[in-house]
Amino acid sequence: MSTVTLGGTSVEINGTFPALHQIAPPFTLTGKDLAEVKLADFAGKRKILNIVPSLDTPVCATSARTFNEAASQLKNTLVLVISADLPFAAARFCSTAGIEHLMTLSTFRHPEFARQYGVEITSPPLAGLTARAVLVLDENNQILHAERVSEIKHEPNYEAALAALR
Repeated sequence: MSTVTLGGTSVEINGTFPALHQIAPPFTLTGKDLAEVKLADFAGKRKILNIVPSLDTPVCATSARTFNEAASQLKNTLVLVISADLPFAAARFCSTAGIEHLMTLSTFRHPEFARQYGVEITSPPLAGLTARAVLVLDENNQILHAERVSEIKHEPNYEAALAALR
């Protein structure tokens, strides 16, 4: 187990966070239409995995908006926002916020993703949600940037993530 913090209080995280330059593990998650979505579905595309606890929080919403804006200017790049939010709630957030350049994916039917990617929060009160993290993958799913944010209430390093794609 590793830890991050929430407001300075330790939060236990289960799993091993993927390392820089390794190939991202395959995954299956649930899309906004409740269809199964696999990492393999995005073959040949660069990907930003913006992993968040919930889009219903200010920092998560900010990261979605920031990557949405950046994604509109990136070639051959998809932004995948991954959370435990139900697909309906994530779609509503995107619609309300005018977000058009990213895809929301849910762990609600696939909790193994959080453990497999080393972001599974096991400490109350957030047990079952994901820690905040950003992974940038190339067209072959090699990890170009990996950041698990040490304090859940902090935003990720956007510039470092986007620089990995330049």
